[in-house]
Amino acid sequence: MFGKLEGTGFDILSSEFANCLTGHGRVERLWTGARWLEGPVWFPAGKYLLISDIPNNRILRWDETDGSVSIFRKPSNCSNGNTIDHQGRLITCEHKSRRVTRTEHNGSITTLADKFNNKKLNSPNDVVVKSDGSIWFTDPTYGIISDYEGIKSISEQEGCFVYRIDRDLKNISIVAADFIQPNGLAFNYDETSLFISDTGLSHNKNGPKHIRKIKVNSDGSSLGESKVFAECNAGLFDGFRFDTEDRLWTSAADGVHCFSKDGKLIGKIRIPEMVANVCFGGSSLNRLFIAGTTSIYSAYLAVNGRSCIV
Repeated sequence: MFGKLEGTGFDILSSEFANCLTGHGRVERLWTGARWLEGPVWFPAGKYLLISDIPNNRILRWDETDGSVSIFRKPSNCSNGNTIDHQGRLITCEHKSRRVTRTEHNGSITTLADKFNNKKLNSPNDVVVKSDGSIWFTDPTYGIISDYEGIKSISEQEGCFVYRIDRDLKNISIVAADFIQPNGLAFNYDETSLFISDTGLSHNKNGPKHIRKIKVNSDGSSLGESKVFAECNAGLFDGFRFDTEDRLWTSAADGVHCFSKDGKLIGKIRIPEMVANVCFGGSSLNRLFIAGTTSIYSAYLAVNGRSCIV
């Protein structure tokens, strides 16, 4: 791609953000044709990106080697968030089946969680794998409030919680129960804190629109002190990722917002559509892939993201 894509650009609010940019880099639109893109995840061995198109009930595959886009899975049970575990297997949150799954190397699918206390989950939304192999995911109600992103249903849970699945898959526990609509989540670089966005404003005029920073206790499996890390000034924060210097790159209504490790907004990547999620990819993890509403975008940066495979 040559030249600047209309409606895109970089808003530099700090010299720190300027140092994150290559100087001549541009935002590229890699593909368009979706309804609501979410959950991008990079597979380094195959040099491809998987990304959910929730209302179209499919997972798409963008190939870095030739720029092609194909259908990886359809139907996908209205998949949303995706990540990769330490064995290179796809972990997926599914709205329609109300479960978290793992795609094995032979293509079969294993259910990791679909119930808590013998009651169906709401609609698992986003997921991350910790370095100890445990799996953490959010469970708001977006997939059961209508038939657009799942199946309209009544919640069986007492709230919208954040869960942890043990590495051996024998136990699932609630690690956070004080969110309205827990959404995106990610650990910082040394895993001393878990960051979680709350998009409660989407269905409650007085609801939150922030990302919270929560201390990970010394046991590595429970959470402690919580505080608001950042408030969104354009729509809602959804999914986000960290770079290796603990800057947080998050989705928002006007593009991607970048925050320093102390919670200061240092810059934005403007995108002409609402953004739902991001991930780092490419051979050096210096390419930020951006899930716009209908399109996949990317931008090369002068910083590197954290690998999902620890």
